[in-house]
Parts: sequence; C-alpha cells; structure tokens
Amino acid sequence: MNRYAYVATGPDGQRTRGVQKAADADSAVLALYERELRDIEVTEKKSVLSLELTAPRVKREVVMHLSRQLGAFVRAGLPLIDAVRILGDEAANSSVARMLRDVEQGLRGGDRLSDRIDRHPKIFPEFYREILRSAELTGQLDVVLDQLADYLERDLEARRKIKAALIYPAMIALMSVVTVVVLATFVLPRFKTFFASLNAKLPLPTRMLLALTDFLGQWWWALLAGLVTSIALYVLAVRTPGGRYARDRALLAVPAIGPTVRHALVERFCRILSSMVSAGVPLPEALRVATDSLRNRVFMRALTRVAQAVLNGEGLARPLTGSGLFPVTAAQMIRVGEDTGTLDSQLEVTAQYYESELDYRLKKLTALFEPAVIVVMGLVVGFVAVALVSAMYGIFGQVHV
Repeated sequence: MNRYAYVATGPDGQRTRGVQKAADADSAVLALYERELRDIEVTEKKSVLSLELTAPRVKREVVMHLSRQLGAFVRAGLPLIDAVRILGDEAANSSVARMLRDVEQGLRGGDRLSDRIDRHPKIFPEFYREILRSAELTGQLDVVLDQLADYLERDLEARRKIKAALIYPAMIALMSVVTVVVLATFVLPRFKTFFASLNAKLPLPTRMLLALTDFLGQWWWALLAGLVTSIALYVLAVRTPGGRYARDRALLAVPAIGPTVRHALVERFCRILSSMVSAGVPLPEALRVATDSLRNRVFMRALTRVAQAVLNGEGLARPLTGSGLFPVTAAQMIRVGEDTGTLDSQLEVTAQYYESELDYRLKKLTALFEPAVIVVMGLVVGFVAVALVSAMYGIFGQVHV
C-alpha cells in the first residue's frame, strides 16, 4: 500500500490537504472522489529509507540507451505503450523501472509522452524534455529520439576524454604529495636525530630542510585548520550568485585551462541549440534551455543578453560576437547559417569543429601539465637529496679533520 499526498477542493469549496493510502495513484484519486473531493492532485510520498534503498542514480548513459531503444521500437511500428512497458520490464535500474511504469500509466490515461517525461526532471534534462515535446508535435518521435541518443553519446564521449586527460597528471600530483609527506614524516626526523648526535655544523640546504620539517611538525594543525577554513569559505562563497560568477570568471582567466573550458562550453551550447532548433523548438526557448545547461555564470549572464538581443530582432551571430566569449570562427559559422536558413546544420558543424578543437586543447593541456608536475616533483626530491648528501659530506669532512 502506497501513501499519496493530495491537494483537493472540499464540499465547502475550501482547498484541503492530506495523505491517502492506496495501491496506486488512480485508486487514491477514486477514494478521494468518493469523499466528495474535487480538483484532486495527488503525489506519491516516499520515505527517506525507501528513496535511499530503491532509487539509485540514473546515469546519462542509461538515458542514452533508453532513448535509442525507444526510438527503435517506435520506428518498428510498436505501439508506444507497449514499447514503454517492455523497456520497464527489462530495466535493471529501479529508478528507471519506476519512471517507466509511471509513463506507461500516464499513456494509458491519455497523457502524452512528453507530459509524463516532464514529471522526472532528475532523469531527463530540460533540453531533452523540450525537444521531445516538439518532436510529438511534428510527428518525428523516432527520429528525434535517435538524435537525442546521439547527442548524449557525444556528450558522454567528451566527458570521458576530459576525465582521461586529467587522470595521469592527477596521479603524478598525488605521488608528489605522498613523497613529500613521507619524507617530512618518516625520513627527515631520523636524519635530524642522527645529525644532532654528531654536534656538527650543517650546510645551509640541510638547515633549511630541517627548519621546514620542524615548522610542519609543530604547526601542522594550524595549516590543516587554515586549509579547512579556506575550503569552508570557498563553499559558502560559491553558494552566492556573486561568488559563483567570480569563480567562473577566474576559471576562464586561467592560462591554458581557461581557453579549454571556453571551447567546451561553446561546443556544448552549439550542440544543444542545434538539436533543439532542428526539432522545431522556437529559438528564444532553445536559447534559454541551452544557456541554462552550461552552468557557467559568466556565459549564462552574457547569453541572457544575447537572448534579449534576439528578441529585439538583432539576430544571433552579432550578439554572440559582442559578448566577447564566443570565438570569431563560431560567430561566422552561425552567421552563415542565419543568412542561408540552415542555422541548425551550421550549429551542428560548429559543434563538431569545436569538439575537434577541444580534443586538441586537451592533449596540449595534458602535454603542458605533465612535465610541469614532474619538474616540481624532481625539484622537491632533488633538494632533499642535495640537503642530505651535502650534510653527509660536511660531517665527514669535519670528522676527518
């Protein structure tokens, strides 16, 4: 027996709220109707424990495969209700299975697919839902589902490339930190005791190294507290609109990293906008959804002004150029699409071009970052080695004399 929260109009005309137990939503509505309630809205209630145990996270990869399968079923002529039921029966993810049961139930009640998909914003992003709604109006559901699957696949591939490019440099940086911690915690204190027992004058590099070790050993708690405080202040700052904007602007200003992030945002914007325009979504609405999908406040603020300029009849390419965030190449490609009436295809060409540019910049960034980390690690280890070896030679010389 499930629990459903309801809002309805009572016999006295007043809105009332409560909870109704029933096997499903239709049974809950019927029970409330028998209590002379009208204008009934019901929502299934889930306990925290139930959500934790039965609602695993839905990955974009699952949504991609689901879109491709549903498109294939529709193209094969299978009724939409049967296609959704089959996918629900085969779904291994409990959240997806529950979502598909809800979609099937809505379709049997006369709802459109997009209306039921709208009820699950945590699984389907906004641009997906908007494109699907337009596809139903144009009667090209199977084609658009394949296009959505292709977009999600390309987006996942771009994310994999970024993660793969960061793995090796991150591992080197981690090994550098581990090496320094081991030297400062275990190796250097033993040498300090050894040097102190000889009462010998140590070289400057050795004294500097031991002083650093003493400082870390004595004030590690202050450094740790400072690090935790800095992280907490950063988290609090980025929860404010001004803090998020400052963070995103600083990220775009970082040498080598900033241009790479900019290319990734341009590629994503053009890809989503192309998919929505080709599906028949009006340009102002497509711009709003594509802008919200970027999550970078600098781009979002600039593109909001671009959307307003589009509404004022200035076109798209010109305001994008004026934003200062889009490369001239991208703006020129989009201008060609506006002039020739092929905006959707030109946006797709632009997205493909910047996808290739993003691959190149990721490789270049990795090629720059790896040697830098290796050099820093070599300097640290080299300084420790020089400090210890020079101390040994110095002590040996003093004892020999």
